[in-house]
Amino acid sequence: MSDTRRRVKVYTLNEDRQWDDRGTGHVSSTYVERLKGISLLVRAESDGSLLLESKISPNTAYQKQQDTLIVWSEAENYDLALSFQEKAGCDEIWEKICQVQGKDPSLEITQDPIDESEEERFEEMPETSHLVELPACELARLEEIADLVTSVLSSPIRREKLALALMSEGYIKKLLQLFRTCEDQDNREGLHHLYEIVRGVLFLNKATLFEVMFSDDCIMDVVGCLEYDPALVQPKRHREFLTKTAKFKEVIPITDSELRQKIHQTYRVQYIQDIILPTPSVFEENFLSTLTSFIFFNKVEIVSMLQEDEKFLTEVFAQLTDEATEDGKRRELVNFFKEFCAFSQTLQPQNRDAFFKTLANLGILPALEIIMGMDDLQVRAAATDIFSYLVEFSPSMVREFVMQEPQQADDDDVLLINLVIKQMICDSDPELGGAVQLMGLLRTLIDPENMLAPTNKTEKTEFLSFFYKYCMHVLTAPLLANTAEERKDLPEETTKVNPVCPDNFQTAQLLALILELLTFCVEHHTYHIKNYIMNKDLLRRVLVLMNSKHTFLALCALRFMRRIIGLKDEYYNRYIIKGNLFEPVINALLDNGTRYNLLNSAIIELFEFIKVEDIKSLIAHIVDNFYKALESIEYVQTFKGLKGRYEQEKDRQSRGLSRYRRDARSLEDDEEMWFNEDEDEDEAEAAVEKRVDEEFPETYGKYMGTKKGILCSLPSFSFLCPTGLVGLVDYPDDEDEDDEEEEDEEEDMSPRKRPRLGS
Repeated sequence: MSDTRRRVKVYTLNEDRQWDDRGTGHVSSTYVERLKGISLLVRAESDGSLLLESKISPNTAYQKQQDTLIVWSEAENYDLALSFQEKAGCDEIWEKICQVQGKDPSLEITQDPIDESEEERFEEMPETSHLVELPACELARLEEIADLVTSVLSSPIRREKLALALMSEGYIKKLLQLFRTCEDQDNREGLHHLYEIVRGVLFLNKATLFEVMFSDDCIMDVVGCLEYDPALVQPKRHREFLTKTAKFKEVIPITDSELRQKIHQTYRVQYIQDIILPTPSVFEENFLSTLTSFIFFNKVEIVSMLQEDEKFLTEVFAQLTDEATEDGKRRELVNFFKEFCAFSQTLQPQNRDAFFKTLANLGILPALEIIMGMDDLQVRAAATDIFSYLVEFSPSMVREFVMQEPQQADDDDVLLINLVIKQMICDSDPELGGAVQLMGLLRTLIDPENMLAPTNKTEKTEFLSFFYKYCMHVLTAPLLANTAEERKDLPEETTKVNPVCPDNFQTAQLLALILELLTFCVEHHTYHIKNYIMNKDLLRRVLVLMNSKHTFLALCALRFMRRIIGLKDEYYNRYIIKGNLFEPVINALLDNGTRYNLLNSAIIELFEFIKVEDIKSLIAHIVDNFYKALESIEYVQTFKGLKGRYEQEKDRQSRGLSRYRRDARSLEDDEEMWFNEDEDEDEAEAAVEKRVDEEFPETYGKYMGTKKGILCSLPSFSFLCPTGLVGLVDYPDDEDEDDEEEEDEEEDMSPRKRPRLGS
């Protein structure tokens, strides 16, 4: 019995004025030698560790709230609270605190929170002036009462004394009786005074007063008083809204009367704080801190009570997933879960973990899969909010579920992630607010940084393979569809311009979101996204968007290419060269003319990066194909610098200063190692490419194309050289000859494409 009575939760108030749960344990009061005094000790019920050791200081102000809370401050910005499971335990510890401080346990606070100047004035006052005398609770004296309540708000000691006086005389209920009288008589002056009185009493910030004011028999009269703001021509109809408009819907009947009462009370108090009371000024922002705490602890209690009722939650899930459930009923069930998850955000991390694990065990993800496929927009929006809570809680849990789906479903369209992608694509909001939220969730799910490599090495590989096999085509469908049309009136050797169709603002926003996600993939999914880009010739399609009339979309396309080039991967470089993919970028630069804008700066930065990083293959391609179009741009030295780099490299080669020599036997060893080494797929590929790139830059594409041959199947270009190794061993006598052969082969494989000049 003593264990239950003394079971407590320890809370501390953080910088955002929110209570953080420090754990659950059992409290005791005992003498601690080290602290030289009686102290409060809380030991964790899980492992017996010490959660709290706090000396009961004679000068600390302890406050008892709601019969089961004790709150105090140990430093200027360090507030503590003990939340007791039972009132008896709270009373027992409260008596001990009062005994140490020599205070009367019937008081709700042991010290007066007074500042220095207040304390000096307090000492000068005669003893009789400590009390606040309340005028008689009569209609004729309402103005006097209002003036008194307003005047004490600036003085902590007088606020405390007024609160004690209001409690001791049952004054609140008498005031609310006067309110009913004034309203019956339509006494507007009296109602305006009562507004000031009730607002002032709320700003006293006392939990004991809140318990009276927010009880079932008083709260609607308190709301009624707050309707008669003197600043308003006509009173607000808050009571009408709470009693007639706002309906309490029980998706499953709640049999616990205490829980029902707590839900009603919390909703109404939240309404008072958020809707009725004006936003507090900077001088008043701490006046309602106890009201915030009152709502917080109510929500914690509601979630805990619902979570512990297994029968209730089981019934909710059964109806949610039952095909026979009517759409209207299912909508109510989804909205319930949305509110339930929102309330759970008041829980501390360990409690929240237990909450979401309970939902997962009951089958929340299969249920979401059903309701996200429904036509009802409200239901889908609520389901998206629930899904966001789950992804934020545990991306791995969601990934584990979605990877099991293809085994159970034949149609890719019904997969949960594809439903999320389609909802993003089909967002009807002109500003795409829902799509932005969903894009953030997708990025969280595909982010390798939160994949649990230490405990599950295969999660990254398995999930990314799943995503690119079953989901990537759904994500890129709008992009491919809007860059598909080609002009038929151009000769084959001329670059075909793919117009963006349609080019409306909402479509452009959607394509920008998709490109943002693909850019993220380029940075984080080196192997999978590389295969996808090359197999789909994706960069060519993306660069079509450089023609868009929406500059932000053109910048997104450019950013995608910039990320690819930023990897300095010779595979990508060869792909860009063979596809002549700089042409859309250079055309955009020339079409931009002399305008000094973000597009101009971003394109120049791309070429500046290539110059600074000395990416030889790209420099040679740009100078060979586009320098005539670019040499007139002299307001930056970027293009002249590229030409300089190009000339330096040609001079170096002509002097036979190549440093890249290896004998044939060493090369064969490298080839053998490349095929046999058992590394992670992406790490092995990166290591081999880097080594060959560094040692054989001039012949890299030919070597890799000959050995692997995998790039032959690409739809728009071919990397494959004539049979045999070309120019792998570097002899001084035939270096120039090799260079000429290489240039000739490049000419044969890809017709040079000339840029158009901007007017």
